This record gives sequence, structure tokens and C-alpha cells, in this order.
Amino acid sequence: MSIPRDDWSALIPHAGAMCLLDDVVAWDAGSVHLRTASHRRDDNPLRSDGRLRALHLCEYGAQAMAVHGGLVARASGEVARPGYLVSLREVELHVERIDDLAGTLDVHAERLLGGDGSWQYRFRVEHRGDTLATGRAAVMQARTG
Repeated sequence: MSIPRDDWSALIPHAGAMCLLDDVVAWDAGSVHLRTASHRRDDNPLRSDGRLRALHLCEYGAQAMAVHGGLVARASGEVARPGYLVSLREVELHVERIDDLAGTLDVHAERLLGGDGSWQYRFRVEHRGDTLATGRAAVMQARTG
């Protein structure tokens, strides 16, 4: 059962065309799977010179992490505080560009560690079962006050 963007987009700080993900396919306390076709859209704000480079798949992974954090917080009756992406590690890109790929992308994020205002995730982006990018990312919660 897919969860459309209208149901979760207010949970993350990305808005308009910068919200790169379309639908939540599945999620639980430890992971999320989303689907999107934003890599094909002419208004994708990450495009340059008419192309969307594979490096931008890190942003797709980071947004999946934000969606996951928002869904987990909402399920426990809370609101997720904003966080900052503080590091990317072990990033592997298996293509040069993604704007020329037909159909949708599958974006997966798995929480590896979490608590005390910081989280580590592993992300993977696929197209028709082929891995396009993988990596790990760390997020620190923004301080308030």
C-alpha cells in the first residue's frame, strides 16, 4: 500500500520541486522504501546543463532518511525536529547520470544507529533492480533555543 506525498510531505523541510520523492512504498521503525520519477522532471532543481548527475542520488537518500524520521516521530505522537546532514561515507555511484533513465527510482534507507539527537543510515537507490548508488550518512538534530 503506497502512501502518497500529500500524506507525509509536511513532515520534512523539503518543499515544491525540491521534494524529490513521490510515494512511500513501505516503512517500519528501522527502514523506509520510497519511489520517485523526479529524476525525469525538467523542473528538478538539481539539474545543471540539462542533466542530473548520479552524485545527486545522495540527496535522494538523505530525503528518504528525513521521511523515515518524520514517519517514525509521527507514529509515536511527536514531531521530528530538523536535522543536518553532517557526513557521507562509503558512497558508491554506478552510473554517471540519471535523467536519462525511464520509469521510476526505488530509494531505500535503513537506520543503523539512532538516539541522543544523531542518526546513521545506509541508503541505496535502484532502477529496475539495478543498484545506482549506495552509501552511509550521518544526521545530527538541529539545536533549538
